Amino acid sequence: MFYSILAGLGIGLLGSFHCIGMCGPIALSLPIYGKSKAEQLLLIVLYNLGRACSYASLGALFGFIGNQFFLFGYQRIFSITIGISMLILLFAGKYLPKHFSIVESFYNKIKTTLVRLLQSSQNFYSYFLIGVANGFLPCGLVYIAIGAAMATGNTFSGTALMFMFGLGTFPLMISLMIFGRFISVKFRNNMRKLVPVFISTTAIIIILRGMNLGIPYLSPELQNTSQSFQQIKCHK
Repeated sequence: MFYSILAGLGIGLLGSFHCIGMCGPIALSLPIYGKSKAEQLLLIVLYNLGRACSYASLGALFGFIGNQFFLFGYQRIFSITIGISMLILLFAGKYLPKHFSIVESFYNKIKTTLVRLLQSSQNFYSYFLIGVANGFLPCGLVYIAIGAAMATGNTFSGTALMFMFGLGTFPLMISLMIFGRFISVKFRNNMRKLVPVFISTTAIIIILRGMNLGIPYLSPELQNTSQSFQQIKCHK
């Protein structure tokens, strides 16, 4: 769980510089200006909390999927596959196909929902819903965080990782929404260069964990869950 919290928070903190480019336009289009400072802050927090909740739901889903592989004793192969997939997505994502009819149809519905929410009369809960919808928009960084959530092999750890990923984006996104584009382009570009470094490190750690090298914390010896289950069943 500690690894999941640390990984999610780290990806979110560094990845938030990427989020400014992806989610910044939506965040800056929220009708919060002209309201009191306290109300602005509340609406901004509600919007970003909605994003974090969407990420947490994705973490629960993919953490559960990862858990199924772990239950059948494929945790080593699965961890290595996820780690390699994260590296491929990070360094060769632009060469991968981006248009799938089912996925594209889903994202179009999300975009339509976002437009409708932004144009409707704004209640407090609508800002939260805008954040929820925003959290399901396509984003390479979210996909990588999902890969890390799957590699935890646990529903709760996957949920925690993705929720902390969302919280990690809070400081920069909230600052952007309050102060506007106060961060220079040069500084943002320099910080953005750290994102691949951190994600690569996370992917390598996931691969090492799957290699079962017996190194404490870094690559601990994984117990075969399916064999353990069978042993327990036999003892009964």
